[in-house]
Amino acid sequence: MQTFRLSPYLVNNIPRIEIAGEITRANNQLSIRYEIHGETDQIVFPAKSESPLRKDDLWKATCFEFFIAIPNQPDYWEFNMSPSGNWNIYHMDAYRRIGFREEPIITQLLFEFKKSTGGYALDLLVDLDSIIQSRQVLQVGITAIIQTNDGNETYWALTHPGSQADFHLRESFIISL
Repeated sequence: MQTFRLSPYLVNNIPRIEIAGEITRANNQLSIRYEIHGETDQIVFPAKSESPLRKDDLWKATCFEFFIAIPNQPDYWEFNMSPSGNWNIYHMDAYRRIGFREEPIITQLLFEFKKSTGGYALDLLVDLDSIIQSRQVLQVGITAIIQTNDGNETYWALTHPGSQADFHLRESFIISL
């Protein structure tokens, strides 16, 4: 298990929150827990969906994301999870949507977003066997987009290596599993 803490891309009006968690890979199952604490009443969370679906554009609202890649290979996957329960997974052949497509092999993403002590938590479990062999090392980037009550959109990641917020930069995939 590895712990992580996301930092905001430096812009004005950053909400007074903390996003941290832990990530584990065992038997090619990836488990991630995001915890959000602080002034969470500043955050706009999408309404819970009665029937969560695979949907596009989840990043246009508060959304939790992670990226996985195999070292020295250009392709990677982007996983999106909305507090509404909606989700999606994309596969790209290279940086920033080259060969961009939904990943059809994974047909369901198991996660739960719930109120927790002093904040909120998102727990995810995904079996990677269908897309990555268990012996392959993974590079992981963990991110979040947080929208606030005042209409501000903030970008949170393990690191921000670029001149703007860009979750697709491989230099930000800094966890190795």
